[in-house]
Amino acid sequence: MNPTTKQLLEYLKKHDQVCVNALCDELQITHMAVRKHLNKLEKDNLISANQVKQAMGRPVTLYQLTEKGKDLFPKKYDTMTVEMLEDLEALDGREKVDLLFERREERLRQKYGKRIKEKETFQERVKELQDIQINNGYMVETKEMNDQEIEFIEYNCPIFQVANKYKKACDCELSLFKELLGANSIERTACMSDGDHRCRYVMKNSDST
Repeated sequence: MNPTTKQLLEYLKKHDQVCVNALCDELQITHMAVRKHLNKLEKDNLISANQVKQAMGRPVTLYQLTEKGKDLFPKKYDTMTVEMLEDLEALDGREKVDLLFERREERLRQKYGKRIKEKETFQERVKELQDIQINNGYMVETKEMNDQEIEFIEYNCPIFQVANKYKKACDCELSLFKELLGANSIERTACMSDGDHRCRYVMKNSDST
């Protein structure tokens, strides 16, 4: 896959639905070049096109990833994992499944806790968490909203199939972030398992409290 195609797919992953003009601005290439990439991706069933009516003027064509396109991004757990969790739930109850997620949370806390807490400032700790999540297959961007708050966005979830079935996975991620950053003021405002195209957190600077 060439770099331009990869960049185009990553942009679609981050923005859900986009038009040709937005892709031209992002990729810094012509309409003709963008459409050439889109036609190839649509032919390969990696993206789909949708006509959307506008209040004025002609309808606009928006492009988005198909399920096949989404599968290009890292997913560490597959259908077999979900099936095994379902079998465990059938045998021993939902509590045992929840316990597995809690043990995973504790394992990750022990693995990354010292690494993050060595950072002096809140911003440095968030940056370290971002690097960890990227290395684990998440596509993460952060943005300082103001002096006290940072927006933390995950555009890809490697365990989406699991989280889509078991919300406990998402609850444990929120709990893990609070523990690693030493901050209780973390709010999740969007979640892929709820149908959003990204997971979004607002993290408040605990150093100022």
